[in-house]
Amino acid sequence: MTSQVSSPAEQADGTDETVVGAQRKPVGAKDVRRLDRVIIRFAGDSGDGMQLTGDRFTSETASFGNDLSTLPNFPAEIRAPAGTLPGVSSFQLHFADHDILTPGDAPNVLVAMNPAALKANVGDLPRGAEIIVNTDEFTKRAMQKVGYDTSPLEDGSLDGYHLHPVPLTTLTVEALKEFDLSRKEAERSKNMFALGLLSWMYHRPTEGTERFLKSKFAKKPDIAAANIAAYRAGWNFGETTEDFAVSYEVAPAATAFPPGTYRNISGNLALAYGLITASRQADLPLFLGSYPITPASDILHELSRHKNFGVRTFQAEDEIAGIGAALGAAFGGSLAVTTTSGPGVALKSETIGLAVSLELPLLVVDIQRGGPSTGLPTKTEQADLLQAMYGRNGEAPVPVVAPRTPADCFGAALEAARIALTYRTPVFLLSDGYLANGSEPWRIPEPGELPDLAVQFARDPNHTLDDGTEVFWPYKRDPQTLARPWAVPGTPGLEHRIGGIEKQDGTGNISYDPANHDFMVRTRQAKIDGITVPDLETDDPDGARTLVLGWGSTYGPITAAVRRIRKEGGRIAQAHLRHLNPFPANLGAVLKRYDAVVVPEMNLGQLATLIRAKYLVDAQSYNQVNGMPFKAEQLATVLKEAIDG
Repeated sequence: MTSQVSSPAEQADGTDETVVGAQRKPVGAKDVRRLDRVIIRFAGDSGDGMQLTGDRFTSETASFGNDLSTLPNFPAEIRAPAGTLPGVSSFQLHFADHDILTPGDAPNVLVAMNPAALKANVGDLPRGAEIIVNTDEFTKRAMQKVGYDTSPLEDGSLDGYHLHPVPLTTLTVEALKEFDLSRKEAERSKNMFALGLLSWMYHRPTEGTERFLKSKFAKKPDIAAANIAAYRAGWNFGETTEDFAVSYEVAPAATAFPPGTYRNISGNLALAYGLITASRQADLPLFLGSYPITPASDILHELSRHKNFGVRTFQAEDEIAGIGAALGAAFGGSLAVTTTSGPGVALKSETIGLAVSLELPLLVVDIQRGGPSTGLPTKTEQADLLQAMYGRNGEAPVPVVAPRTPADCFGAALEAARIALTYRTPVFLLSDGYLANGSEPWRIPEPGELPDLAVQFARDPNHTLDDGTEVFWPYKRDPQTLARPWAVPGTPGLEHRIGGIEKQDGTGNISYDPANHDFMVRTRQAKIDGITVPDLETDDPDGARTLVLGWGSTYGPITAAVRRIRKEGGRIAQAHLRHLNPFPANLGAVLKRYDAVVVPEMNLGQLATLIRAKYLVDAQSYNQVNGMPFKAEQLATVLKEAIDG
């Protein structure tokens, strides 16, 4: 969905997570209450369609013009055990009439499709939150399965909340009785009933979802009609039932965005679009060599749809074959990409080292997840930084770029491509599961805003021997970038040898000479050290003495926490790294300006380790490795302690 926003102003009020200021106005027998933000969480079994429900609510919210941020959270199993706590799937959406940064700390509304969903999520709710429960699922057996000795709907344990008991399953089946469906088939549409109810409660548009359902089930028109009927029945239930006496309005975020055309986008989709755009800006075919792995597979799925843009996708038999094919494509003159997660990076490490030796452009996209080994496939983590920096044999330096938000994955892909093509090197792009699956509004850039990534291939000999013979030297370097020439195989007169064995400077001949090896190692390092990256920008309006330094997906929670502290009168500076190798040239000077530096990370302190080693700064780590992103309030508490200390 796209929407036009005309105001360039941005609101940053520092209250990123709190619902405030409600105004009432009567509409017939029901009131409409105006809010500035809402956090909703849909939760149920992994087969209940919670991700689809959340995605549709998100799409309609984006088309309405709200700022938003989402947090999908689901089990690793394709069909997790029904009715169990490990089998709960949830989707959280935070939307507002102003600029927001995170999916929110605590939901204002929980839609719980069964007892497991209620028990797994009720602890996150603030007192006074609304809970909509599907009472049909609260059978004695289902409640006992998750440890409820008595019904939480009747024992008073939910008295601190606004409880809405709704027989979602029964109402859905009743709404679909005119369709030739079994009860089991009809029950599958209960998520659409819930979506319709929430769409009424928050005045969401409905046309887009109905179009989506018609398209999704185009080959099964009866199923499409049944889902639309359930969706409308949920909307009508909200309109007519006495249990929901109030609906809510959250106005479009007209002041949150610069002018432009916007659409809702996830991190993986933004990254895929960034790769396609990079290939077009470089006028090179895009080749993806990949092996499916959560949470990176969506990039393969998306790129496979775009053959019309010169994209070739190869689903290999394993991780090693995927990167091997990609490196071969780079040798052949393509913008080459391989996508994976942490376990796949381990398998690809030898070929990444080969790419360092060959000095060919290659993008290694690592969508980080919980580890080690198989770890937590559907949960988020930032623990592959040191693997990206050092996870190869020998001295094999590789640039590292990390996006900060789902939409920023687009720009990070372009930046990674710029570095790879300009300096003839593999480049790591470190996203993570939180960014990959989360979504937010993205302003579609104008063509004139995109970087020129045009590449000049070697066409002619580049060296003259003492006897006057003109030859091609594959390791004769550009004096500015230290990049070697890129000669496409088959170019007349440019036959040359490349491979993993050390090469002689210039000629590319195999060399075991110690002095030559020392020179080549230092030259490859100097090439990476000399990459031009922007200086680090510091947000410090008040002359603070404490700096919070982040990287990657911690940007949203850190910024929300900083806003809270400043609103309360605290002074704190913020800086966020996109380039992790090489670091921005001014990073050392920035760090030395502050008495304290705090580095929050979803690992055990990997960036802090690098900062301490390189700059001899006593960086304080704050770490979390529970598979979930930081909460803003949690970080605000930690940063206040750092300021006071």
